[in-house]
Amino acid sequence: MAGSQWELPPELCCRPMAFVALTGLDVVYNAVHRAIWDAFCANRRADRVPISFKVLPGDHEYPKCRTKRTSYEWYIPKGILKTGWMNKHLNLVPALVVLFYELDWDDPQWKEKQSECATKVEIVRTSLQGRNTKVAVVLIQKKTPLPPGEDLVASERAATLCNACDLSGKSLFVLPHTDHLVGYIIRLENAFYEHAQTYYYTEIRRVKSHKEFLNKTTHQLLFVRHQFKIAFFSELKQDTQNALKYYRTAYSLVHELRAHETNMLEIKTMAGFINYKICRLCFQHNTPLDAIAQFRKHIDLCKKKIGSAELAFEHAAWMSKQFQSFGELFDEAIKLGLTAIQTQNPGFYYQQAACYSQDRKQQAQQLCQAGATYPSPEPLDTQSGGLDFYGQRPWRQGHQSIDPPDAEKEKTGILALQIKERDVPHSELIIALLSNAVAQFKKYKCPRMKSHLMVQMGEEYYHAKDYTKALKLLDYVMCDYRTERWWGLLTAILTTALRCAYLMASVKDYIIYCMELLGRASTLKEEQKLRIEKNLIKVLTNEVPDAEPECDSSSVSAAKSLWSDRMALAGSNELTIEVQDYIPFIQCKAKFQSPSFHVDQPIQLQVFLRADCPHPVSFNKLSVSLSNQEYNQWCVVESSGQESMSLLPGKTKRFNFSFVAKTEDVGKKIEMTGIEVMLGSDSGRCVFMSWRGAGGDAASTHEALQASRSSRRWGRCLEARQEPDWDSLTMQHSTMIISRVPKISVQLSHQPPALNNEMYCISVTIQSQEEGVAKDVKLTAGLKPGQDANLGQTTHVTLDGSKVCDDTAPALLPDVPLGDLKPGEKLEWCVYVKCVSTGPRVFLFHVAYSIDTTVEGRQIVCKCHKDETVTIETVVPFEVSVKFVSTKFEPLDRVAVDIPFLLMTDILSSSPWPLLLASSSLQLVTITSNTPQLQSQLQEVVLQTGESASECFCLRCPPLTNSNSTVATGQYLISWRRYVTHMLNSPLIQTTVTLPHVILESVPLYIHADVPSFGRVRESLSVRYHIENRTALVQEVEMAVEPSDAFMFSGLKQVRLRILPGSEQQMLYNYYPLMAGYQTLPQLNISLPRCPTTNTHTLRRFLPQRIFVKPQGRQVDDASIAAA
Repeated sequence: MAGSQWELPPELCCRPMAFVALTGLDVVYNAVHRAIWDAFCANRRADRVPISFKVLPGDHEYPKCRTKRTSYEWYIPKGILKTGWMNKHLNLVPALVVLFYELDWDDPQWKEKQSECATKVEIVRTSLQGRNTKVAVVLIQKKTPLPPGEDLVASERAATLCNACDLSGKSLFVLPHTDHLVGYIIRLENAFYEHAQTYYYTEIRRVKSHKEFLNKTTHQLLFVRHQFKIAFFSELKQDTQNALKYYRTAYSLVHELRAHETNMLEIKTMAGFINYKICRLCFQHNTPLDAIAQFRKHIDLCKKKIGSAELAFEHAAWMSKQFQSFGELFDEAIKLGLTAIQTQNPGFYYQQAACYSQDRKQQAQQLCQAGATYPSPEPLDTQSGGLDFYGQRPWRQGHQSIDPPDAEKEKTGILALQIKERDVPHSELIIALLSNAVAQFKKYKCPRMKSHLMVQMGEEYYHAKDYTKALKLLDYVMCDYRTERWWGLLTAILTTALRCAYLMASVKDYIIYCMELLGRASTLKEEQKLRIEKNLIKVLTNEVPDAEPECDSSSVSAAKSLWSDRMALAGSNELTIEVQDYIPFIQCKAKFQSPSFHVDQPIQLQVFLRADCPHPVSFNKLSVSLSNQEYNQWCVVESSGQESMSLLPGKTKRFNFSFVAKTEDVGKKIEMTGIEVMLGSDSGRCVFMSWRGAGGDAASTHEALQASRSSRRWGRCLEARQEPDWDSLTMQHSTMIISRVPKISVQLSHQPPALNNEMYCISVTIQSQEEGVAKDVKLTAGLKPGQDANLGQTTHVTLDGSKVCDDTAPALLPDVPLGDLKPGEKLEWCVYVKCVSTGPRVFLFHVAYSIDTTVEGRQIVCKCHKDETVTIETVVPFEVSVKFVSTKFEPLDRVAVDIPFLLMTDILSSSPWPLLLASSSLQLVTITSNTPQLQSQLQEVVLQTGESASECFCLRCPPLTNSNSTVATGQYLISWRRYVTHMLNSPLIQTTVTLPHVILESVPLYIHADVPSFGRVRESLSVRYHIENRTALVQEVEMAVEPSDAFMFSGLKQVRLRILPGSEQQMLYNYYPLMAGYQTLPQLNISLPRCPTTNTHTLRRFLPQRIFVKPQGRQVDDASIAAA
């Protein structure tokens, strides 16, 4: 009766399904029967009808049906619900019995088998005497039946069989054993389900019919019983809406019963059952708010129905089970798709269940007497081995009066229950419930609730004497309470953890919790801290500490022997405790005096210690560990002789350390990796308190933040303090070793901007201001690393300015030796930079040297360096434009083969400095010069900003052997330099401009004319036309001169010529100008019948179009002209 009494019966918690018994199947030895049985029960999907099948023998004895009562007039019910009723209707009394029989319609022994089948049906009916259970027959046949109405023999024999077995046509089925067995089985199931529905409907009507015989005076229990049965049958019928309605009615009726001490447990038990059913159906109907409202109502109605005061622990156990069951229902609904929230989740119900279990434990400790003996004979035994009705006492079953029938039996029964309650593992029950609650609160992200319950779990493990698990849980939770600064809660948890550590004789844990309970986070009183401090000193001197208060006496004696064994062990007297994550009674902060130190300065390090315990604390050693372990030897302080160092309570003590950095550590960071304070001595126990980094603990960060806020608010008052404020002390855990400050000057002189491809001069002046000789001076000059990679390929640096450097010159000249530099001495160097592309560049000039110096009496060689950077913009010195024109200075899109044309170049200066154009030249590829010798027209020309210089070259394209229509022209080379006085000897830069390609065209006929430079009105003007045949064919040429208003002419107005290949014809015309000014010459129309693609316009472009005609003047002598 201890734990199982409060468990809900499994028949109440399961889903009720219609019970159908299958007989006539031999599932062990008959393969066909086995296949049919597997089709019924194996791998049932959710969409199949809810039926519970069971294979029973044909002569199975079903529960006997009691004689139906005809009157309730003198009937007094003995209880509400019998313990076996639900199980009977779920597993013992079927709604339908199905007889399986192998019989084909054309069986030769039809008569005999029909008779045998009828006999088996009669046997089943006899065993179900008095029950409304339906009976059906399934004929297992080998052949697939014909459609209804087609097999007349089958119809006739089916009717005969129904008469012989006294069955209706709806209760006879045929099951062909074919490939579609599962499909036939599913159809059978649906028919069975309909029969079962009819059965449960009949049962509901039968129970309802009793109502008219009941009265509310003596039959109150029957009202509850009948409503519960109707609801349960409705569930079996899968009518959950009506089931919920009847359960609600039953719940209201159960609370209308007259409650007294003898029947209180029965009322609560039934109320709990019905409440469970209501809540389960509400969740099933997806109305969780209704379920929660019902449960709250249930708790409000039942929480004060305690019953017997001597068995008050039973009420707490029952209440705990109510909350646990609802929590399980809630969790199950969530797994099926219900959504819960932080403020409404199963964790709260598991937590409340744990609270009632804790109440049960306390009440059991108060009510259950420790020395009592178990009564004899056994008062809890019953004749049947179990209770007849739910919630009744074994020694007075069926008794419904207010007073117990036998006071002595009542007394011994209560005593037996109390003694059995003593054996209940209360802590296990509480821990299991708390564990469920923690899992839920973790799932719904409620960290504080989770921590709170984990503390309770730890305390329960402590009470259960499982100190290892208790300590593990409490230690896990303490981190949260330290972070959130719940000092009162932390102290309480630490006190329990200290008891666990003592009872386990865990030396390290005991020391840790003692240190923390003595610290500033502890809210213990002074005398409690003094006791803990005394125990800590005992452990440090290898003595057994005194027992912690409120510990179990039997556990204390075992702990003392464990402590004695621990103290006797040799070799385990040294302990290292990482205190960074705790709040110990000694605080530590350390800092480097500066974030960086020059290598010629001693590194200053300070460590601050402060004790928070009631009495002074002695320690024997303080050491600081650094990232470079070679410096650790300089950061140790130890007690001398018998005297130890001590810390006064609440006072800050400072320790200074100093050491000289090594020159190879320049540019490196030195970090504090840890600080250790040694408590105790070699003769007793050595405890090393270890801090990571520069000290601090779990509360330091928040305290420093508070201190910074208060210092801003009350800064003036704090300035008057002599002793540094502990909270405002900042930690500096690392410092950088930087090179010695250089005492040299580096000056750069140049004339920006730099011009593209020129040798740009940067003058570097280095002067020493050191007191000694600067040795091994080296210069690194060039493009500063870390810029665009393309800049590194287009920047070249050299020290030789006499010639233009090539592309192999580096972008950075490293470590150019400059020798030694005496005090006050000056060096000057020129660095030449060639920038192939435009844009800004950052240049670095790094001067490094070494010098001897003394630091705290130690001679060291310091390496110093000085960096100077300069950003230089590179610009284009000039822009070059190129165009092709005809000999008449008309723009050309195409160039005719073997006909002269002009190349025009323009150089526009965009340099802010004057430019000297030394010379220019053409490098022709396919094109040739039309003049004997190409000479530069720009020799020694100086261009100022914005000025332009032009050149003109006469070229000709010779006939090509290949058929390319586009040919390369060549390159235009310009030699130049910046025209500045001090750079007149600098090397010339040659800029190459690639000339554009030209498109060629071939003309069959080339015509050019010999025309005077001008004409005069009314004076004859001779014009000779030269016509050349450029083809390999004889060309016929038709020429005609168009008349003009400005000229009269003499010559052939229209002529037809034949010109041999490579030959030339000349035509002479005398033009007679009639008007002065620019006049259009008479147009020459030329056509080539053999070259229809060549038109007049193409040929006429080579001829002059106009000529200037002077007016007719007076005849003057040459002297007058000369004077004019």
